[in-house]
This record gives sequence, structure tokens and C-alpha cells, in this order.
Amino acid sequence: MATAKEVKFLLTCCRSCRSLRGPQSRAFAALVPGVSQVDNNSDFLGKKPHRKHPGILRLPHVRLPQALANAAQLLLLEKPVRGIEKQVQALSNYLWSRHLPVEPEELQRRAADLEKKFLENQDSTQTEEKLRGAVLQALRRTTYHWQRLSYNEELSLIYMAARLDGGFAAVFRAFHEIQARTPEFQPQTLMDFGCGTGSVAWAAHSTWGQSLREYVCVDSSAAMLGLAEKLLKGGSESGKPCVPGVFFRQFLPVSPKVQFDVVVSAFALSELPSKADRIEVVQNLWRKTSHFLVLVENGTKAGHRLLMDARDLVLQEKEKSPLDLQPGFVFAPCPHERPCPQLAASKSLACSFSQAYHPIPFSWNKKPKEETFSMVILARGSPKEANRWPRITQPVLKRPRHVHCHLCCPDGHMQHAVVTARRHGRYRRYNRLGKCKRTDSPLNASFPCRRDLYRCARVSSWGDLLPVIAPSSSPLSPAEEPTES
Repeated sequence: MATAKEVKFLLTCCRSCRSLRGPQSRAFAALVPGVSQVDNNSDFLGKKPHRKHPGILRLPHVRLPQALANAAQLLLLEKPVRGIEKQVQALSNYLWSRHLPVEPEELQRRAADLEKKFLENQDSTQTEEKLRGAVLQALRRTTYHWQRLSYNEELSLIYMAARLDGGFAAVFRAFHEIQARTPEFQPQTLMDFGCGTGSVAWAAHSTWGQSLREYVCVDSSAAMLGLAEKLLKGGSESGKPCVPGVFFRQFLPVSPKVQFDVVVSAFALSELPSKADRIEVVQNLWRKTSHFLVLVENGTKAGHRLLMDARDLVLQEKEKSPLDLQPGFVFAPCPHERPCPQLAASKSLACSFSQAYHPIPFSWNKKPKEETFSMVILARGSPKEANRWPRITQPVLKRPRHVHCHLCCPDGHMQHAVVTARRHGRYRRYNRLGKCKRTDSPLNASFPCRRDLYRCARVSSWGDLLPVIAPSSSPLSPAEEPTES
């Protein structure tokens, strides 16, 4: 047992350690200029608690509709695939690691660079045929070999087992953002380009089932369309559709006058063989959009870059036709129309999000999973300033009395904000009549009224919007902060 002198010595050491650690932690827990106060002008909370502020868009574990899960299990029982578990894992890994196809111009540039390199390092007297052979061999070894997947009946079943539940969760999360931020929007028509197993129609029906009356599902694979129709009918060919008003097509509607309230492309743009094909498809999809265009891809660098190209293409079309009465803007996830700061960073990162879900309960597939995806939602009209809050682009780090948030801000820049309880967790005091006792103090103008930024940041998570606005002046220094009475 320690003596009194030893206890006194230990207490002295602890005090000295705290005195050394305090200034460093306070210096680290500072807020980046540009984000300093809660947006109280719009009374965004009302009577809701902080944990339910309108910037929170995360969902609990998403679960497939029971009819869809039962139909998927029934189809695999009727036509079992040999080694299904290994094939599902192999297909999932392949789709996740897939890159975009190399464009012919890029391939020619690489060939010219290799030819120049070989001429410098090797004997210049070698024949042209040998030089061409060496260049081709090097290109085959260093170039990604993109291949179009041809879905037959068996591969369609494997794709259903691998991607039906995760794809549903990602699209359902995108639809939830539209519904949460614009609850008055009630679409009547929807078009799904590259529908695959039809998970988009199920997700849309789960979100707006009472208003949607027509779903047009387009896919070039006849086997996929047949599988999607069977899933819609409970796993049989003659059953009654669980979702009414669904129509399947192999080609896009030709008429330019045909428009849909919601147009979706989920994991389909990455299946196109060239950039020219993607440009043509995105332009067609945008022309057929009357309200929202939803694009979803894998949460990889390739998927993110593909979506940013589509986003920039739509915004450029807006600049080319200023007389358009319904131009486009970015509804989500970006709070701006400027170039993506993630791509401009020295070390580029994929702007992705995560959604937890319960998978189809196959024998090998029972534990909850996370779907990592990238999305872009483009809308017609003009953005509302109230919706231009910064987006949390990485998991929130919650530490004692401070929170780290990585934000994509309306000015088009990324910010690492550290929200502290001491600087951003204060309240104004109110008397019995509900009037603030310190309204005469000019310093109170920059602090939240009853609601505080620290609590909002504490309950927010990856993918949410943080309800803050840019300050009219620079943040207050610690010496200027009002003291609590």
C-alpha cells in the first residue's frame, strides 16, 4: 500500500501532466474559420431535440421488403447454382475492383510514350516489327482490360444473390434524402436505366408507393428483365405483381417529349464501354428528367470520378442553354456547383457514403452488412439556401468535449472543423417570460439561441448535413467570449 509521501508525489505528477497537456489540447481543438454558428434564422429545430435535427439523414439498418426477399430465396431454391457462395463472392469482388475502360486517345498516348522509352533504352537498329511487338506486350501487361458482362440466366441469379440487397439499400438511402428534404414532392412516374434485378422499383415503391403509378424499367439484358419480372411476381412467371404499374423495356423511350418525375441510373453507367457512350446516356437521361435525376455507383475512386463527370456535364448544359426555364443544380450530396474539392486535393479521395442493411437471409449471408456507395442527385429548378448546409464527408470522430467533422462547404472547399463544448455549447439564459437576459450584449449575436452547434455535431454522422451557416465576421477569440452568469 502506498505511503502518504508516495500519494502526494503521484498527485503532483498528475497535476503537472495536466498543465502540460491542457494548452496543447486547447490549441488543437480549434474551429476552422468558415463554420461558427448554428443556423437559427430559419428555426430549423422547432420543438425537436438535437438528435432529430433536419440535417440528420442517416437510416437504421435497411431491410428488403419481405415479398422481395422471399422471391429471391425461392428462385435460388428452384434453380440452385453450384458453388453459389464462392461465385457470389468472386462477382462482388470483381464489381468492386472494376475500373473504367481506357479511352482510345489514352491508349495511343501510352503507346507513344512506351515507343519513345524503348527507342531510348534499346538498340535503335531493331526492326519496326519487333518494336511494335514490344510496345503491344507492355500495353497488355500495364493496361486494365475492361470487359462488358454478358448476363445469362445463371449469371443473373448470381448477381441477384450478390447485389440485390446492397443495391436496394444504396438507392433507398438516396430516395430517403429526397423525401426527407422535400416532403411535399410526390412523384407519379419513374424510369430506371439499367434496372438489373429491379431493386430501384422496389425502393421507390417503399418510399413513394402511394403516389407512383408508372415505373419504366430499361435493361439491355433479356435475362435480367425476366428475372426482375419474376421477382416482381413473387418468384413465379404467372403470379400477381407485388408492385403495380411496372413496365419492362430493352431500350430507352425514343420520344424526346416523354419525361419522368424521377430518373435513376444505379450501377449502370460503369457498364458502358466508353466515355462517349456515357455522355450520350447522361444527356438522354437528363432530357427525360422533369424533377430529379439520381445517379448511384460504387463508392470507389472510379465510381466517384464517373459521377463527377456526369455532374459536370449536366451543369455545363445549364451554362450552354441559359434560356432554359428549368436549369439543373446539385441537390445532393454537394452543397455547391463548384468543382469537387475531393478531386482537386493532393491525395484524392472518393466521396462515398455508407448504409447498413440486413442482407437476404441465405445460409452464408445472415450478418448485417454495410454498403459503401457514391451518389449524385441532380434536380431541376433553383436551390434553396436553407438546404445549403455543409455535408459531413467522413465518419465523425467523437472525443471528450469535442467533435471532429470533415465538411464539404457551400463555398466549394473542404474543412476539418473541431467543434468544442466550451466554445460551441453555450446557451443564453432566459427569464420566466422566455426573454433573453443578455440581449443587449453584441457578443450574443454569434452564439446559438437555446440550440447549440456542439450538440448538433455530436449526434450527426457520416453523410448528414450540419446545420451551420458562414459567420458574418471572424470567430470570436477565447478572450472575447461572454462568460456564463
